[in-house]
Amino acid sequence: MEFFWCLVFSAQLARAFSPVQLEDNELRHMQVDVQLSLYHVNNIDSSQTSTSLLSFSDMFVKDEERVRAIHSRLTDKVGTRSRHSSATSHGGGRSKPVSLPVKSGLSIGSGNYFVKIGLGTPARYFSMLIDTGSSLSWLQCQPCTSYCHVQVEPIFNSSTSKTYQTLPCSSSQCSSLKDATLNDPSCETKSGSCMYRATYGDSSFSIGYLSQDILTLTPSQTLAKFVYGCGQNNEGLFGLTAGILGLAHDKLSMIAQLSPKYGYAFSYCLPTSFSAVNSSKEGFLSIGSSSLAKSSFKFTPMVKNPKIPSLYLLDLTTIKVGRKPLKVATSSYKVPTIIDSGTVITRLPRSLYEALRKAFVKIMSKKYKQAPGVSILDTCFHGSVKSMLTVPGIQMIFRGGADLTLNAHNTLLEIQRGITCLTIAGHDGQNAISIIGNFQQQTFTVAYDVSNSKIGFAPGGCQ
Repeated sequence: MEFFWCLVFSAQLARAFSPVQLEDNELRHMQVDVQLSLYHVNNIDSSQTSTSLLSFSDMFVKDEERVRAIHSRLTDKVGTRSRHSSATSHGGGRSKPVSLPVKSGLSIGSGNYFVKIGLGTPARYFSMLIDTGSSLSWLQCQPCTSYCHVQVEPIFNSSTSKTYQTLPCSSSQCSSLKDATLNDPSCETKSGSCMYRATYGDSSFSIGYLSQDILTLTPSQTLAKFVYGCGQNNEGLFGLTAGILGLAHDKLSMIAQLSPKYGYAFSYCLPTSFSAVNSSKEGFLSIGSSSLAKSSFKFTPMVKNPKIPSLYLLDLTTIKVGRKPLKVATSSYKVPTIIDSGTVITRLPRSLYEALRKAFVKIMSKKYKQAPGVSILDTCFHGSVKSMLTVPGIQMIFRGGADLTLNAHNTLLEIQRGITCLTIAGHDGQNAISIIGNFQQQTFTVAYDVSNSKIGFAPGGCQ
């Protein structure tokens, strides 16, 4: 899958494992002791990234390609790819949760978020895009037999790791690649090594060896025999990152592999983006069941869709603008709704979006003159976000009462000097879908309780 705002959190779900469920009172008494920082891409050394920044126009084009790719997966016939097995439960004691810093990825040429993880023995650290829409993790590896793009850190040399090994074609992990990548694995004739091919909706791809090594989250938090791809041919919009950490609902995802140790749950908070080229704001990714202990979470059930079992879905039931529900038929909400870290701009079915747009413009146009649209954003106004003091709140309400109450920093973006646009767009076509993008998720703590099949939101998790 693509990825658009490099989410550097390291914990999402994986479908193949189903750890023992914890009672709510158990979760409340567990403590988060390790946290990885998460940053928007703005936050990597600007001296290396001055020419790599994505323009808004390019970003929106790639965002639209990602949405089309997700939509195409929904329109595939059920059964065209093998289903994920239900999981075996994991018993035994659990380690305390791990939490990683998450950073914005704009300064390394991506619209997403990234985190730093270590790989190998001794550990080498790499900036990796975080993507809840893809399963297999991979990074560029020497000798780059075909092509490797420029990245911030030195490219990983697997020969320097004492614990690195490739996986054979006969391995169960190789057999799982079809579900994880939607592509059949291949086998290197001479060595018998398993080869993966990860392809994305914007024509980006990575091809290389399915491998295994020690994953280091923090100096004291590691995972032996972490399965990932060692890329020898990598092209596309990966910016200056080393690769992707897959967090989708699949047994090869990083979170699935970590779940026996930490529990099948995680939470993250994405910091605000575009506030400054070298913004120091950071969010976090917390891995583990006790990351759900925050009392202010409101949860909504996860929804299963056999056509896209690896993605995270929920039920959107109501949208309010300025505290008033949109005047639409209940059926307008009856479409698959995906929450995705790699899609930037929230998409709504055309009829739902037009009702939201009308209600939003009605309030905003009383004080601000409308401006021409920019790319996929067609609801724009003259003025800066800072100068706009009268901005109606938008509330997205999900089944069970969980909600995202969005203020200006979650709904408006100054596309060019003096032109500010609503960061929600309409989606056309048959088999309509809704996607909750990462711009609308910013500053909320988003919790994924995979064991109990629910997603939660809490405001004010980071800035």
